[in-house]
Amino acid sequence: MSSDNPFPDLYYYRPSTPSAAATIEADVVIYGGTCAGVVAAMQVARMGRRAALVAFDSFLGGMTASGLGATDIGNKAAIGGISRDFYRNVGRHYGVDEQWTFEPSLAANIYRRWIGEAGVEVHHDAHLSKVHRADGRIRAIEMEDGRTYRGQVFLDCTYEGDLMAMAGVSFHAGREPNSQYRETLNGIHFGHPNHNFKAWVDPYVTEGVPSSGLLPGVQDVEPGVQGRGDGCIQAYNFRICFTNVADNRMPVPRPAGYDPAWYELLRRYIEAGVWDAFNLTKAMPNGKTDTNNFGAVSTDFIGHNHDWPTADYATRERLFQQHVTHNVGLFYFLQNDPGVPKAVREQMGQWGLPKDEFIPTGGWPHQLYVREGRRMVSDLVMTEHHCRRYEVVDDVVGMAAYQMDSHNCRRLVIDGRVINEGNVEVAPAAPYPIGYRAIRPRESECENLLVPVALSSSHIAFGSIRMEPVFMILGQSAATAAVHAIEQNASVQQIDIDRLKQRLLDDGQVLEVDLPVGKR
Repeated sequence: MSSDNPFPDLYYYRPSTPSAAATIEADVVIYGGTCAGVVAAMQVARMGRRAALVAFDSFLGGMTASGLGATDIGNKAAIGGISRDFYRNVGRHYGVDEQWTFEPSLAANIYRRWIGEAGVEVHHDAHLSKVHRADGRIRAIEMEDGRTYRGQVFLDCTYEGDLMAMAGVSFHAGREPNSQYRETLNGIHFGHPNHNFKAWVDPYVTEGVPSSGLLPGVQDVEPGVQGRGDGCIQAYNFRICFTNVADNRMPVPRPAGYDPAWYELLRRYIEAGVWDAFNLTKAMPNGKTDTNNFGAVSTDFIGHNHDWPTADYATRERLFQQHVTHNVGLFYFLQNDPGVPKAVREQMGQWGLPKDEFIPTGGWPHQLYVREGRRMVSDLVMTEHHCRRYEVVDDVVGMAAYQMDSHNCRRLVIDGRVINEGNVEVAPAAPYPIGYRAIRPRESECENLLVPVALSSSHIAFGSIRMEPVFMILGQSAATAAVHAIEQNASVQQIDIDRLKQRLLDDGQVLEVDLPVGKR
Protein backbone atom coordinates (compact mmCIF):
# COMPACT_ATOMS: atom_id res chain seq x y z
CA MET A 1 0.00 0.00 0.00
CA SER A 2 1.26 3.47 -0.85
CA SER A 3 1.89 5.76 2.11
CA ASP A 4 1.26 8.93 0.11
CA ASN A 5 -0.61 11.40 2.29
CA PRO A 6 -3.55 13.41 0.91
CA PHE A 7 -3.14 15.77 3.87
CA PRO A 8 0.34 17.37 3.68
CA ASP A 9 0.21 18.70 7.24
CA LEU A 10 -0.91 15.40 8.76
CA TYR A 11 1.97 13.36 10.12
CA TYR A 12 3.16 11.53 13.19
CA TYR A 13 6.82 12.56 13.00
CA ARG A 14 9.03 14.94 11.14
CA PRO A 15 12.63 15.22 12.33
CA SER A 16 13.28 18.12 14.67
CA THR A 17 15.44 21.03 13.63
CA PRO A 18 18.32 21.40 16.08
CA SER A 19 17.99 24.55 18.13
CA ALA A 20 20.02 26.34 20.71
CA ALA A 21 20.21 23.98 23.68
CA ALA A 22 17.87 25.01 26.47
CA THR A 23 17.29 23.50 29.91
CA ILE A 24 13.84 23.71 31.46
CA GLU A 25 13.45 23.09 35.18
CA ALA A 26 10.24 21.83 36.82
CA ASP A 27 9.17 19.91 39.88
CA VAL A 28 7.33 17.36 37.76
CA VAL A 29 8.10 16.73 34.09
CA ILE A 30 5.24 15.11 32.18
CA TYR A 31 6.06 13.52 28.83
CA GLY A 32 3.04 12.97 26.62
CA GLY A 33 0.24 15.38 25.69
CA THR A 34 -2.53 12.77 26.01
CA CYS A 35 -5.58 13.41 28.17
CA ALA A 36 -3.63 11.83 31.05
CA GLY A 37 -0.76 14.27 30.51
CA VAL A 38 -3.05 17.29 30.48
CA VAL A 39 -4.85 16.23 33.66
CA ALA A 40 -1.59 15.35 35.40
CA ALA A 41 -0.15 18.78 34.64
CA MET A 42 -3.28 20.45 36.01
CA GLN A 43 -3.13 18.42 39.21
CA VAL A 44 0.53 19.26 39.79
CA ALA A 45 -0.28 22.96 39.38
CA ARG A 46 -3.29 22.71 41.71
CA MET A 47 -1.00 21.24 44.35
CA GLY A 48 1.29 24.24 44.15
CA ARG A 49 4.13 22.70 42.16
CA ARG A 50 5.60 23.56 38.79
CA ALA A 51 4.79 21.20 35.94
CA ALA A 52 6.34 21.05 32.49
CA LEU A 53 4.09 19.34 29.95
CA VAL A 54 6.21 18.01 27.09
CA ALA A 55 4.17 16.87 24.08
CA PHE A 56 5.48 14.80 21.19
CA ASP A 57 3.25 16.56 18.66
CA SER A 58 1.52 19.92 18.17
CA PHE A 59 -1.76 18.97 19.86
CA LEU A 60 -3.16 18.24 23.31
CA GLY A 61 -5.63 15.67 24.54
CA GLY A 62 -4.76 12.52 22.60
CA MET A 63 -7.74 10.54 21.39
CA THR A 64 -10.27 12.49 23.45
CA ALA A 65 -9.51 15.52 21.28
CA SER A 66 -9.00 13.52 18.09
CA GLY A 67 -12.36 12.02 17.19
CA LEU A 68 -13.18 9.75 20.13
CA GLY A 69 -16.29 11.71 21.04
CA ALA A 70 -18.40 8.71 22.03
CA THR A 71 -16.92 8.02 25.44
CA ASP A 72 -16.39 4.37 26.37
CA ILE A 73 -17.73 4.39 29.92
CA GLY A 74 -18.57 1.00 31.40
CA ASN A 75 -20.06 2.52 34.55
CA LYS A 76 -20.25 6.27 35.17
CA ALA A 77 -20.21 5.72 38.93
CA ALA A 78 -16.52 4.75 38.64
CA ILE A 79 -15.49 8.10 37.10
CA GLY A 80 -14.60 11.01 39.39
CA GLY A 81 -12.12 13.81 39.92
CA ILE A 82 -10.89 15.92 37.02
CA SER A 83 -12.03 13.18 34.63
CA ARG A 84 -15.66 13.68 35.69
CA ASP A 85 -15.14 17.46 35.56
CA PHE A 86 -14.25 17.12 31.89
CA TYR A 87 -17.67 15.67 31.06
CA ARG A 88 -19.35 18.31 33.18
CA ASN A 89 -17.52 20.97 31.16
CA VAL A 90 -18.75 19.28 28.00
CA GLY A 91 -22.28 19.33 29.40
CA ARG A 92 -22.16 23.01 30.27
CA HIS A 93 -21.16 23.79 26.69
CA TYR A 94 -24.23 21.94 25.41
CA GLY A 95 -26.57 23.26 28.11
CA VAL A 96 -26.85 20.19 30.36
CA ASP A 97 -25.24 19.09 33.61
CA GLU A 98 -22.84 16.67 31.95
CA GLN A 99 -22.51 14.99 28.58
CA TRP A 100 -20.48 12.03 27.30
CA THR A 101 -20.64 12.74 23.56
CA PHE A 102 -18.92 15.77 22.06
CA GLU A 103 -17.17 17.33 19.09
CA PRO A 104 -13.37 16.96 18.91
CA SER A 105 -12.79 20.72 18.81
CA LEU A 106 -14.69 21.17 22.06
CA ALA A 107 -12.45 18.66 23.85
CA ALA A 108 -9.35 20.40 22.50
CA ASN A 109 -10.66 23.78 23.63
CA ILE A 110 -11.40 22.51 27.16
CA TYR A 111 -7.90 21.10 27.52
CA ARG A 112 -6.24 24.26 26.20
CA ARG A 113 -8.33 26.41 28.53
CA TRP A 114 -7.54 24.22 31.52
CA ILE A 115 -3.82 24.29 30.84
CA GLY A 116 -3.92 28.06 30.39
CA GLU A 117 -5.85 28.59 33.61
CA ALA A 118 -3.38 26.35 35.47
CA GLY A 119 -0.44 28.32 34.12
CA VAL A 120 1.32 25.18 32.87
CA GLU A 121 4.12 25.52 30.33
CA VAL A 122 3.52 23.32 27.28
CA HIS A 123 6.42 22.35 25.03
CA HIS A 124 5.29 20.89 21.70
CA ASP A 125 7.04 18.82 19.02
CA ALA A 126 9.38 17.31 21.59
CA HIS A 127 10.84 14.02 20.39
CA LEU A 128 12.53 12.09 23.17
CA SER A 129 16.14 11.28 22.42
CA LYS A 130 17.93 10.50 25.69
CA VAL A 131 17.16 9.79 29.33
CA HIS A 132 19.82 10.90 31.78
CA ARG A 133 19.89 8.70 34.90
CA ALA A 134 21.96 8.51 38.05
CA ASP A 135 21.59 6.59 41.31
CA GLY A 136 18.37 4.88 40.25
CA ARG A 137 16.62 8.10 39.28
CA ILE A 138 15.90 10.04 36.11
CA ARG A 139 17.72 13.36 36.29
CA ALA A 140 16.68 14.79 32.93
CA ILE A 141 15.17 13.91 29.57
CA GLU A 142 16.62 15.28 26.34
CA MET A 143 14.86 15.92 23.04
CA GLU A 144 16.18 15.56 19.49
CA ASP A 145 16.36 19.34 19.07
CA GLY A 146 18.58 19.74 22.13
CA ARG A 147 16.00 20.82 24.70
CA THR A 148 16.52 19.23 28.12
CA TYR A 149 13.97 18.95 30.94
CA ARG A 150 15.08 18.48 34.53
CA GLY A 151 12.72 17.52 37.32
CA GLN A 152 12.33 15.72 40.59
CA VAL A 153 9.68 13.29 39.36
CA PHE A 154 8.78 12.27 35.79
CA LEU A 155 5.53 10.96 34.33
CA ASP A 156 5.30 8.94 31.13
CA CYS A 157 1.85 9.80 29.74
CA THR A 158 2.48 8.49 26.21
CA TYR A 159 0.34 5.75 24.72
CA GLU A 160 3.50 3.86 23.75
CA GLY A 161 5.49 4.03 27.00
CA ASP A 162 8.47 5.64 25.27
CA LEU A 163 9.96 7.34 28.35
CA MET A 164 9.48 4.24 30.47
CA ALA A 165 11.33 2.08 27.95
CA MET A 166 14.17 4.55 27.41
CA ALA A 167 14.60 4.76 31.19
CA GLY A 168 15.26 1.02 31.31
CA VAL A 169 12.00 -0.06 32.94
CA SER A 170 10.70 -3.57 32.20
CA PHE A 171 7.82 -3.82 29.75
CA HIS A 172 5.95 -6.26 27.54
CA ALA A 173 4.66 -5.77 23.99
CA GLY A 174 2.24 -8.25 22.46
CA ARG A 175 -0.09 -10.86 23.91
CA GLU A 176 1.03 -12.96 26.85
CA PRO A 177 0.04 -16.63 26.88
CA ASN A 178 -2.86 -17.47 29.15
CA SER A 179 -0.47 -19.63 31.16
CA GLN A 180 1.68 -16.65 32.20
CA TYR A 181 -0.91 -15.15 34.57
CA ARG A 182 -3.38 -18.07 34.57
CA GLU A 183 -5.90 -16.10 32.50
CA THR A 184 -8.52 -17.37 30.05
CA LEU A 185 -8.84 -14.51 27.53
CA ASN A 186 -5.23 -13.64 26.71
CA GLY A 187 -3.10 -14.76 23.78
CA ILE A 188 -4.45 -16.05 20.47
CA HIS A 189 -8.23 -15.93 20.55
CA PHE A 190 -10.69 -17.48 18.11
CA GLY A 191 -14.40 -17.85 18.51
CA HIS A 192 -15.88 -14.47 19.34
CA PRO A 193 -18.59 -13.76 16.76
CA ASN A 194 -18.30 -9.98 16.72
CA HIS A 195 -16.23 -8.26 14.05
CA ASN A 196 -15.74 -11.47 12.14
CA PHE A 197 -16.98 -12.71 8.80
CA LYS A 198 -20.64 -13.68 8.84
CA ALA A 199 -20.41 -15.00 5.29
CA TRP A 200 -17.83 -17.05 3.42
CA VAL A 201 -15.37 -14.74 1.66
CA ASP A 202 -12.69 -16.06 -0.68
CA PRO A 203 -9.21 -14.65 0.08
CA TYR A 204 -7.56 -15.25 -3.29
CA VAL A 205 -6.91 -12.69 -6.00
CA THR A 206 -8.76 -14.97 -8.42
CA GLU A 207 -11.53 -16.55 -6.42
CA GLY A 208 -10.99 -20.25 -5.86
CA VAL A 209 -7.43 -20.18 -7.22
CA PRO A 210 -4.83 -20.27 -4.42
CA SER A 211 -1.97 -19.98 -6.91
CA SER A 212 -3.22 -16.47 -7.83
CA GLY A 213 -2.06 -15.22 -4.43
CA LEU A 214 -3.82 -13.65 -1.48
CA LEU A 215 -5.67 -10.38 -1.46
CA PRO A 216 -3.86 -7.56 0.38
CA GLY A 217 -4.04 -7.75 4.16
CA VAL A 218 -4.58 -11.52 4.40
CA GLN A 219 -1.90 -13.77 5.91
CA ASP A 220 -1.33 -17.43 5.14
CA VAL A 221 0.47 -18.48 8.30
CA GLU A 222 -0.03 -21.08 11.00
CA PRO A 223 -3.06 -19.91 12.99
CA GLY A 224 -1.56 -21.00 16.29
CA VAL A 225 -3.22 -22.43 19.36
CA GLN A 226 -5.93 -20.78 21.46
CA GLY A 227 -4.36 -19.00 24.41
CA ARG A 228 -0.75 -19.03 23.16
CA GLY A 229 1.16 -15.78 23.36
CA ASP A 230 2.62 -13.89 20.42
CA GLY A 231 3.92 -10.48 19.40
CA CYS A 232 0.61 -9.27 17.97
CA ILE A 233 -1.45 -6.35 19.28
CA GLN A 234 -4.99 -5.23 18.61
CA ALA A 235 -5.60 -3.18 15.48
CA TYR A 236 -5.41 0.61 15.22
CA ASN A 237 -7.59 2.98 13.24
CA PHE A 238 -8.68 6.61 13.23
CA ARG A 239 -11.86 7.68 15.02
CA ILE A 240 -13.22 9.69 12.11
CA CYS A 241 -15.44 12.72 12.46
CA PHE A 242 -17.81 12.96 9.50
CA THR A 243 -20.68 15.33 8.84
CA ASN A 244 -23.71 15.28 6.56
CA VAL A 245 -24.37 19.01 6.98
CA ALA A 246 -23.93 20.28 3.44
CA ASP A 247 -22.55 23.73 4.34
CA ASN A 248 -19.89 22.20 6.58
CA ARG A 249 -18.95 19.18 4.47
CA MET A 250 -15.77 18.60 2.47
CA PRO A 251 -15.31 15.60 0.15
CA VAL A 252 -13.22 12.64 1.22
CA PRO A 253 -10.14 12.89 -1.03
CA ARG A 254 -8.70 10.18 -3.24
CA PRO A 255 -5.37 9.20 -1.67
CA ALA A 256 -2.34 9.39 -3.89
CA GLY A 257 -1.38 5.82 -4.78
CA TYR A 258 -4.93 4.65 -4.03
CA ASP A 259 -5.33 0.95 -4.84
CA PRO A 260 -8.86 -0.51 -4.74
CA ALA A 261 -7.38 -4.02 -4.39
CA TRP A 262 -7.02 -3.29 -0.68
CA TYR A 263 -10.82 -3.14 -0.42
CA GLU A 264 -11.68 -6.14 -2.58
CA LEU A 265 -12.38 -8.17 0.56
CA LEU A 266 -14.99 -5.61 1.56
CA ARG A 267 -16.53 -5.60 -1.91
CA ARG A 268 -16.83 -9.40 -1.81
CA TYR A 269 -18.26 -9.26 1.70
CA ILE A 270 -20.95 -6.80 0.59
CA GLU A 271 -21.62 -8.98 -2.46
CA ALA A 272 -22.07 -11.95 -0.10
CA GLY A 273 -24.90 -10.08 1.58
CA VAL A 274 -23.31 -8.30 4.55
CA TRP A 275 -23.08 -4.50 4.64
CA ASP A 276 -22.19 -3.39 8.15
CA ALA A 277 -18.82 -1.59 7.96
CA PHE A 278 -20.42 1.75 8.87
CA ASN A 279 -22.61 0.45 11.71
CA LEU A 280 -20.51 1.83 14.58
CA THR A 281 -21.11 5.43 13.62
CA LYS A 282 -22.41 7.38 16.59
CA ALA A 283 -24.06 10.76 16.31
CA MET A 284 -22.22 13.71 17.85
CA PRO A 285 -23.68 17.20 18.28
CA ASN A 286 -24.12 19.53 15.31
CA GLY A 287 -24.52 16.84 12.66
CA LYS A 288 -21.17 15.14 13.23
CA THR A 289 -20.09 11.58 13.98
CA ASP A 290 -17.62 9.45 15.82
CA THR A 291 -17.06 6.68 13.29
CA ASN A 292 -15.30 3.58 14.60
CA ASN A 293 -14.52 0.12 13.29
CA PHE A 294 -17.38 -2.35 12.93
CA GLY A 295 -17.69 -5.79 11.41
CA ALA A 296 -15.26 -8.02 9.57
CA VAL A 297 -13.84 -5.37 7.21
CA SER A 298 -13.89 -1.75 8.33
CA THR A 299 -11.48 0.96 9.50
CA ASP A 300 -9.24 -1.30 11.62
CA PHE A 301 -6.02 -1.93 9.66
CA ILE A 302 -5.65 -5.42 11.05
CA GLY A 303 -2.12 -6.76 11.38
CA HIS A 304 -0.30 -3.65 10.17
CA ASN A 305 0.60 -2.14 13.54
CA HIS A 306 2.52 -4.91 15.29
CA ASP A 307 5.85 -3.08 15.02
CA TRP A 308 4.45 0.22 16.36
CA PRO A 309 5.00 -0.14 20.13
CA THR A 310 8.78 -0.55 19.97
CA ALA A 311 9.47 1.09 16.59
CA ASP A 312 11.62 4.16 16.06
CA TYR A 313 9.95 7.42 15.05
CA ALA A 314 10.66 7.07 11.32
CA THR A 315 9.07 3.61 11.25
CA ARG A 316 6.03 4.89 13.12
CA GLU A 317 5.70 7.71 10.60
CA ARG A 318 5.61 5.15 7.79
CA LEU A 319 3.00 3.07 9.62
CA PHE A 320 1.00 6.19 10.45
CA GLN A 321 0.79 7.20 6.80
CA GLN A 322 -0.22 3.67 5.81
CA HIS A 323 -3.09 3.87 8.30
CA VAL A 324 -4.11 7.28 6.90
CA THR A 325 -4.09 5.90 3.36
CA HIS A 326 -6.05 2.82 4.38
CA ASN A 327 -8.78 4.71 6.22
CA VAL A 328 -9.14 7.54 3.70
CA GLY A 329 -9.05 5.07 0.83
CA LEU A 330 -11.74 2.94 2.44
CA PHE A 331 -14.28 5.76 2.41
CA TYR A 332 -13.23 6.95 -1.01
CA PHE A 333 -13.78 3.39 -2.24
CA LEU A 334 -17.24 3.13 -0.66
CA GLN A 335 -18.29 6.45 -2.16
CA ASN A 336 -16.85 6.04 -5.65
CA ASP A 337 -15.95 2.52 -6.75
CA PRO A 338 -18.33 1.19 -9.45
CA GLY A 339 -18.01 -2.29 -7.90
CA VAL A 340 -19.77 -1.05 -4.77
CA PRO A 341 -23.57 -1.31 -4.97
CA LYS A 342 -25.24 1.95 -5.90
CA ALA A 343 -27.28 2.03 -2.68
CA VAL A 344 -24.10 1.83 -0.60
CA ARG A 345 -22.39 4.54 -2.65
CA GLU A 346 -25.39 6.81 -2.22
CA GLN A 347 -25.56 6.14 1.51
CA MET A 348 -21.87 6.90 1.96
CA GLY A 349 -21.93 9.83 -0.43
CA GLN A 350 -23.91 12.00 2.00
CA TRP A 351 -20.93 12.10 4.38
CA GLY A 352 -17.80 14.21 4.25
CA LEU A 353 -15.14 15.76 6.47
CA PRO A 354 -16.19 18.77 8.58
CA LYS A 355 -14.67 22.12 7.69
CA ASP A 356 -14.64 23.21 11.34
CA GLU A 357 -12.79 20.20 12.79
CA PHE A 358 -9.07 19.39 12.59
CA ILE A 359 -8.43 22.53 10.59
CA PRO A 360 -4.59 22.27 10.74
CA THR A 361 -4.74 18.73 9.28
CA GLY A 362 -7.34 19.28 6.57
CA GLY A 363 -10.30 17.83 8.45
CA TRP A 364 -8.69 14.51 9.29
CA PRO A 365 -7.95 13.46 12.93
CA HIS A 366 -4.33 14.01 13.92
CA GLN A 367 -4.02 11.14 16.42
CA LEU A 368 -3.86 7.50 15.37
CA TYR A 369 -5.83 5.35 17.81
CA VAL A 370 -2.96 3.52 19.48
CA ARG A 371 -5.10 1.07 21.40
CA GLU A 372 -2.12 -0.73 22.87
CA GLY A 373 1.60 -0.02 23.01
CA ARG A 374 4.18 -1.19 25.49
CA ARG A 375 2.89 -2.20 28.92
CA MET A 376 5.06 -1.86 31.99
CA VAL A 377 5.84 -4.92 34.11
CA SER A 378 5.97 -3.94 37.77
CA ASP A 379 5.38 -5.44 41.21
CA LEU A 380 1.67 -5.61 40.40
CA VAL A 381 0.43 -6.67 36.97
CA MET A 382 -3.28 -6.01 36.47
CA THR A 383 -4.83 -9.13 34.96
CA GLU A 384 -8.14 -10.75 34.12
CA HIS A 385 -8.34 -11.78 37.79
CA HIS A 386 -8.62 -8.12 38.81
CA CYS A 387 -11.16 -7.35 36.08
CA ARG A 388 -13.36 -10.21 37.31
CA ARG A 389 -12.73 -9.19 40.95
CA TYR A 390 -11.24 -12.58 41.75
CA GLU A 391 -8.41 -10.47 43.19
CA VAL A 392 -8.96 -7.00 44.64
CA VAL A 393 -6.09 -4.59 45.34
CA ASP A 394 -6.00 -2.39 48.43
CA ASP A 395 -3.65 0.32 47.10
CA VAL A 396 -6.41 1.64 44.83
CA VAL A 397 -5.83 4.90 42.92
CA GLY A 398 -8.70 4.68 40.45
CA MET A 399 -11.32 2.37 39.03
CA ALA A 400 -12.10 0.80 35.67
CA ALA A 401 -15.36 -0.66 34.47
CA TYR A 402 -15.26 -1.27 30.70
CA GLN A 403 -15.37 -4.73 29.16
CA MET A 404 -12.18 -6.70 28.57
CA ASP A 405 -11.88 -5.58 24.98
CA SER A 406 -9.48 -6.45 22.21
CA HIS A 407 -9.94 -5.63 18.56
CA ASN A 408 -8.75 -8.19 16.05
CA CYS A 409 -5.03 -8.79 15.77
CA ARG A 410 -4.69 -10.89 12.60
CA ARG A 411 -6.56 -11.61 9.36
CA LEU A 412 -5.89 -15.19 8.26
CA VAL A 413 -6.81 -17.63 5.54
CA ILE A 414 -8.02 -20.92 7.02
CA ASP A 415 -9.40 -23.73 4.86
CA GLY A 416 -9.91 -21.40 1.91
CA ARG A 417 -11.81 -18.61 3.67
CA VAL A 418 -10.91 -15.43 5.55
CA ILE A 419 -11.03 -15.37 9.35
CA ASN A 420 -10.26 -12.51 11.73
CA GLU A 421 -8.52 -13.46 14.98
CA GLY A 422 -8.12 -11.67 18.30
CA ASN A 423 -11.45 -10.02 19.06
CA VAL A 424 -12.56 -10.27 22.71
CA GLU A 425 -15.51 -8.54 24.41
CA VAL A 426 -16.19 -9.79 27.94
CA ALA A 427 -17.70 -7.55 30.59
CA PRO A 428 -16.16 -7.43 34.08
CA ALA A 429 -18.28 -8.46 37.04
CA ALA A 430 -18.45 -4.84 38.25
CA PRO A 431 -16.23 -1.76 38.50
CA TYR A 432 -12.87 -2.83 39.90
CA PRO A 433 -9.93 -1.01 41.51
CA ILE A 434 -6.57 -0.32 39.87
CA GLY A 435 -3.57 -0.57 42.19
CA TYR A 436 -0.95 2.12 42.67
CA ARG A 437 1.77 -0.49 42.19
CA ALA A 438 0.59 -0.87 38.58
CA ILE A 439 1.42 2.75 37.70
CA ARG A 440 4.91 2.89 39.22
CA PRO A 441 7.95 0.75 38.32
CA ARG A 442 9.82 -1.59 40.58
CA GLU A 443 11.99 0.46 42.93
CA SER A 444 15.09 -1.32 41.68
CA GLU A 445 14.41 -0.01 38.16
CA CYS A 446 13.50 3.65 38.73
CA GLU A 447 12.63 5.60 41.87
CA ASN A 448 11.05 8.73 40.37
CA LEU A 449 8.92 7.66 37.40
CA LEU A 450 5.15 7.09 37.17
CA VAL A 451 3.36 5.50 34.20
CA PRO A 452 -0.41 6.09 34.21
CA VAL A 453 -1.09 5.10 30.58
CA ALA A 454 1.29 2.29 29.58
CA LEU A 455 0.73 0.81 33.02
CA SER A 456 1.57 -2.66 34.30
CA SER A 457 -1.14 -4.87 32.86
CA SER A 458 -1.67 -7.95 30.77
CA HIS A 459 -2.96 -7.56 27.23
CA ILE A 460 -6.51 -8.50 28.11
CA ALA A 461 -6.75 -6.46 31.31
CA PHE A 462 -5.33 -3.46 29.49
CA GLY A 463 -8.17 -3.88 27.02
CA SER A 464 -10.53 -2.94 29.86
CA ILE A 465 -8.39 -0.28 31.52
CA ARG A 466 -7.36 1.57 28.33
CA MET A 467 -10.31 3.97 28.22
CA GLU A 468 -9.78 7.72 28.07
CA PRO A 469 -11.76 8.53 31.26
CA VAL A 470 -9.56 6.03 33.13
CA PHE A 471 -6.40 7.55 31.69
CA MET A 472 -7.52 10.94 33.03
CA ILE A 473 -8.21 9.35 36.42
CA LEU A 474 -4.79 7.71 36.53
CA GLY A 475 -3.09 10.88 35.29
CA GLN A 476 -4.52 12.79 38.24
CA SER A 477 -3.57 10.04 40.69
CA ALA A 478 -0.02 9.77 39.31
CA ALA A 479 0.45 13.54 39.55
CA THR A 480 -0.75 13.51 43.15
CA ALA A 481 1.69 10.73 43.96
CA ALA A 482 4.50 12.65 42.28
CA VAL A 483 3.92 15.71 44.44
CA HIS A 484 3.68 13.53 47.55
CA ALA A 485 7.04 11.95 46.68
CA ILE A 486 8.57 15.43 46.52
CA GLU A 487 6.93 16.54 49.77
CA GLN A 488 7.94 13.35 51.60
CA ASN A 489 11.44 13.28 50.07
CA ALA A 490 10.73 9.69 49.12
CA SER A 491 10.83 7.45 46.10
CA VAL A 492 7.49 7.02 44.36
CA GLN A 493 7.47 3.46 45.74
CA GLN A 494 7.80 4.60 49.36
CA ILE A 495 5.16 7.31 49.65
CA ASP A 496 2.39 7.03 52.22
CA ILE A 497 -0.39 5.20 50.37
CA ASP A 498 -3.08 6.04 52.91
CA ARG A 499 -2.24 9.71 52.62
CA LEU A 500 -2.34 9.43 48.83
CA LYS A 501 -5.77 7.78 48.89
CA GLN A 502 -7.12 10.42 51.25
CA ARG A 503 -5.93 13.26 49.00
CA LEU A 504 -7.50 11.54 45.99
CA LEU A 505 -10.80 11.26 47.83
CA ASP A 506 -10.57 14.91 48.88
CA ASP A 507 -10.13 15.79 45.21
CA GLY A 508 -13.21 13.86 44.16
CA GLN A 509 -11.64 10.66 42.88
CA VAL A 510 -13.76 7.51 43.11
CA LEU A 511 -11.91 4.68 44.87
CA GLU A 512 -14.85 2.36 45.52
CA VAL A 513 -18.31 1.77 44.11
CA ASP A 514 -21.23 0.20 45.96
CA LEU A 515 -21.64 -3.24 44.46
CA PRO A 516 -24.68 -5.53 44.26
CA VAL A 517 -24.69 -8.59 46.48
CA GLY A 518 -22.58 -11.29 44.86
CA LYS A 519 -20.34 -8.84 42.96
CA ARG A 520 -17.86 -8.17 45.74
